[in-house]
Amino acid sequence: MDPFERLKVGATTLAVPRLGMGGASLGDMHRVLPEEQARATIEAAHAAGIGYFDTSPWYGNTKSELRLGVVLRDKPRDGFVLSTKVGRTHHRPTDPGGYRHPTWVGGLPFEPRFDYTRAGVTTSFEMSAARLGLNRIDALLIHDLDPGHHGSDEAVEAGFKQLDAEGGYAALAELKSAGEILAIGAGINRTGMIGKFLERFPIDFFLVAMPYTLLNQQGLAELDICAAKGVSVVIGAPFASGILARDAEPGSTYGYRQAKPEVVERAQRIRAVCQRHDVPLGAAALQFLFGHPSVVSVIPGPVSPAEVAKNLEWMRHGIPGDLWSELRAEDLIDPRAPLPI
Repeated sequence: MDPFERLKVGATTLAVPRLGMGGASLGDMHRVLPEEQARATIEAAHAAGIGYFDTSPWYGNTKSELRLGVVLRDKPRDGFVLSTKVGRTHHRPTDPGGYRHPTWVGGLPFEPRFDYTRAGVTTSFEMSAARLGLNRIDALLIHDLDPGHHGSDEAVEAGFKQLDAEGGYAALAELKSAGEILAIGAGINRTGMIGKFLERFPIDFFLVAMPYTLLNQQGLAELDICAAKGVSVVIGAPFASGILARDAEPGSTYGYRQAKPEVVERAQRIRAVCQRHDVPLGAAALQFLFGHPSVVSVIPGPVSPAEVAKNLEWMRHGIPGDLWSELRAEDLIDPRAPLPI
């Protein structure tokens, strides 16, 4: 599979390569990544030809954007696609000396606030451009509008109201109409949200993290809706947040937490099938996703030049159709999931 083949995003003029780089790992959620290593990883990705980088102000409380900007601002701008997100603004905390955000171990000391209003979207966009040091961003995604991040369905509805009645989505539409961005997306972490967005807004693509992986395809019905409507999907966390890249080792992460024994056991069964066909588990994890017609790109989050090289190797690894057939026969993938044959 050609990792550099570009696929069109929805009905837009934007095209993205099959393999991109996600910036969440650059935010230091679980451990602090040395600056030299972060920079070397981004440099290695760009030098290898990876042409799509996704980030967010949320990742590391602005650290991911700053790290990507340090490298990318000196590169030819037409050589890569860049997306970031809106929905939060970041502020100086009331206790600057003592502030620590609980989510990001190495996050920067700024206080995030949800804001999906016109003012919030505009401010977020302008602040992101300044942090990145780039005056062009190709796509903006509405970020984390789900009950997991907001605590209740009522809070989610309040966010949708800000997007609708308070002008947040209109601001995105105006940026797209003016050519300031080329596509509007939404980041999805849970099933059930894609339909809610499409009922309200003409979204060009969704960035889906966790609901659709080789390990679990609970988001299949929603990806089918996207395919039927001509809406594209980018898959974040293609390794299910770690376990599929770590060869299903006990102690690996799944869903950003330590994997439960039953998850490890299922992943190991998938690995056993892959081994019988001389296919790395990571290669199957990346390439399986392109069986679905809505998927245009996968964006794992490497944290070293070696991981960048490994992702490229896995994308190019030949996979026999019999592997997918055996996984289906052993009930290890949803029988309705389309296969990359």
